[in-house]
Amino acid sequence: MLRSTGSCLLLVLALAASHLLLAAVDGAGCEQSGTLRPSQSQSCEGCCKAGEAYPTYRCSPPVSSSTGAVMTLNDFGEGGDGGDPSECDGAFHNNTELVVALSTGWYSGSSRCGRNIRIEANDGSVLAKVVDECDSVNGCDQEHAFQPPCRNNIVDASQAVWDELGITGDEVGEYDITWSDA
Repeated sequence: MLRSTGSCLLLVLALAASHLLLAAVDGAGCEQSGTLRPSQSQSCEGCCKAGEAYPTYRCSPPVSSSTGAVMTLNDFGEGGDGGDPSECDGAFHNNTELVVALSTGWYSGSSRCGRNIRIEANDGSVLAKVVDECDSVNGCDQEHAFQPPCRNNIVDASQAVWDELGITGDEVGEYDITWSDA
């Protein structure tokens, strides 16, 4: 009897492990961690609105050799969308530089700072340097240019990245891409 109980326990553990592995593969393990509700509205395009609920995330889907993401456009220059200077180097960056900010989970406490990632779209690819975090936990304040928190699957890229991938016109703004560590 003890042997079958041990076998059942091993089966339960194996099933639990396979469930965790499947959750990691499909990104299901990254759930919303909270909600941000600003008390004041800002009068700028895309800025937070008082009383709106903005989801926050402390994680991002697992990184693979072809991680699905949404690329957004960011102006890393002084006075641009990013607000403050880049987290990694404390500097502003020109729109001609191949630079990105990653959602909080992918930014991974600055562990990707200064490293290149490979972004693929439109049958092309480009290497871009990680210089900032696209904050998925905080937002709606001056430090974040009054923008809502990022979603957990964002690669926020400079205009140069978009240009290098040949994404122009109405396509610019949000674009489905894949990326990986270079």
